[in-house]
Amino acid sequence: MGKPLSEMTLEELWELFPIFLTEHHDCWADWYKDEMRVLRGILPPGSLLHHVGSTAIKGIWAKPIIDILIEAPDMAALDNSAGALKAAGYICMSHDGNRVDFNKGYTPEGFAQPVFHLHLRLMGDHDELYFRDYLNEHPDIAKEYEGLKLELWK
Repeated sequence: MGKPLSEMTLEELWELFPIFLTEHHDCWADWYKDEMRVLRGILPPGSLLHHVGSTAIKGIWAKPIIDILIEAPDMAALDNSAGALKAAGYICMSHDGNRVDFNKGYTPEGFAQPVFHLHLRLMGDHDELYFRDYLNEHPDIAKEYEGLKLELWK
């Protein structure tokens, strides 16, 4: 077994978890739905879940990481959600006021499959939905976005 992630240098982490893109896979929607069912059993009532990020945009290349936006109805629900997610094995990556980010699927051996990034926010803090919906409604613009991502990746 490798050393714990918390003891790795930034260089070791970049080597273990490189940024890579892959063509769109229909299974990404299924991975989201499966994880959504798990999260519904963890999160307080009234929380909203959304598949966001490039894996939620039809037909474009993306990092094979499922981004899930969770909207909590108030600060108490936000705090309770954060505690419940930690208890369920999610790793808190950042906590900045009303925004908390969690990861799941990073191991000392590299990426698990699937990998999730959770973005916990207060209700209404969901600009990613507008971006996702716009790109899904405008495939030509989504392809331009994909081209930019592929260019920057290289």
